[in-house]
Amino acid sequence: MAVLSDPISDFLTRFKNAARAGNEEFSAPYSKIKADIARILQEEGYLWNYEVVTGKHTTLKAKPKFIDGRSVLTDLKRVSTPGRRHYIGAGEVPRVMSGLGISILSTSKGVMSGGSAKKQNLGGELLANVW
Repeated sequence: MAVLSDPISDFLTRFKNAARAGNEEFSAPYSKIKADIARILQEEGYLWNYEVVTGKHTTLKAKPKFIDGRSVLTDLKRVSTPGRRHYIGAGEVPRVMSGLGISILSTSKGVMSGGSAKKQNLGGELLANVW
């Protein structure tokens, strides 16, 4: 297995590729932040469910959501990268696709959606935009 410089981007790319290919599920190496991102994607209706599979290597298995054979996910964009972090204040949380998408933030109170961060008046690192 190759060493990844951006494991969050790898997880999001696996999700996007599985959704576009029509795959029932995908797996990625486990980390706590990826599990938190999967939880947010499930809460916001982009994943049916996800589970942590323990074994020789702990993995995260997730099932993208499809309605009438079409993926709920249209696209996603990784905003903050290891080489260029993108921090925003509570008043700068973006509205993705005029409210049709979500933003995912890493705040001082954990990983949460942009709407939750705005309600709690929190800013942080803007990880990704999903629509």
